[in-house]
Amino acid sequence: MSKIHKIYNRKTKGYEQEKVAGEDSIKSTYNTVLGRLGLELLLKRKIYPFILGRLNDSRFSAGKIKGFVQEHGIDMSECIHDLHDFQSFNAFFARKLKPEAREFAADPRLLLSPGDGKMRAWDNIDIERVIQIKGFSYALEELLSDRELARKYRGGVCAVLRLGLADYHRFHFIDSGRCAGSKSVKGFYYSVNPIALQAIPGLFCRNKRAVSTLRSANFGDITYVEIGAAFVGSIIQTYRPDTAIARGDEKGYFKLGGSTILLFLEKGAAAVDEDILLQTERGYEVKVLAGEAIGRKT
Repeated sequence: MSKIHKIYNRKTKGYEQEKVAGEDSIKSTYNTVLGRLGLELLLKRKIYPFILGRLNDSRFSAGKIKGFVQEHGIDMSECIHDLHDFQSFNAFFARKLKPEAREFAADPRLLLSPGDGKMRAWDNIDIERVIQIKGFSYALEELLSDRELARKYRGGVCAVLRLGLADYHRFHFIDSGRCAGSKSVKGFYYSVNPIALQAIPGLFCRNKRAVSTLRSANFGDITYVEIGAAFVGSIIQTYRPDTAIARGDEKGYFKLGGSTILLFLEKGAAAVDEDILLQTERGYEVKVLAGEAIGRKT
């Protein structure tokens, strides 16, 4: 099994095979000459996710939901709505969960995950060469499109949360405070699957993304970067900028497609859990849920 498809499970302390939707298509697109040609001409551009988004907003798309739930083993008991309540696949994709399904610890010393997915993290980052995946890096200034903001995180922490198609696609604030408005940065729609990350240098800096900074109560300034990806119709922000925010409040959600959330914390603000840092160093991602502790205030 390839490392990029093995996920570390913190509960069992073992590795699981990730089930990647459309894995063969992704390999063909990013690792062959014809695939890369089609990618550059069509797949990475807005028109493709736009068309798919419209199709999955239709009532006809609701017929796919039951099979998708069964194929990916999604626990519908966690959802606020029943399976038959969703009028389209997109409505199901952005499903809300019951509050008790994802609890955000009240302990202000705990650093929490903003959502469900597979996480990698680095501390003491070099802002000129932030790691995308082994062998590829990017300048933080290019990602954020803001030199001064990038400098704030020199020597700090970078956590990357990758959401697969079957994951819960709403994301949350990891601490109380106030969040500035979200800045949209134009870009393409490359996949964020590890196969694509190993094929496209600086992929995060090429994709459409949203950047916002939370002035948190316990961890200083935390910058969120939500990355658009293949099949992602939109990044939707549901919070009200510059208003009081509580830990665990919803920040937004992604429409159809897997995507990625990056968190940047200032030097000395928090220490990421050793198991996540170790697995990242070994080349593995770590399975986490929204609200799960991933580190601690230093």
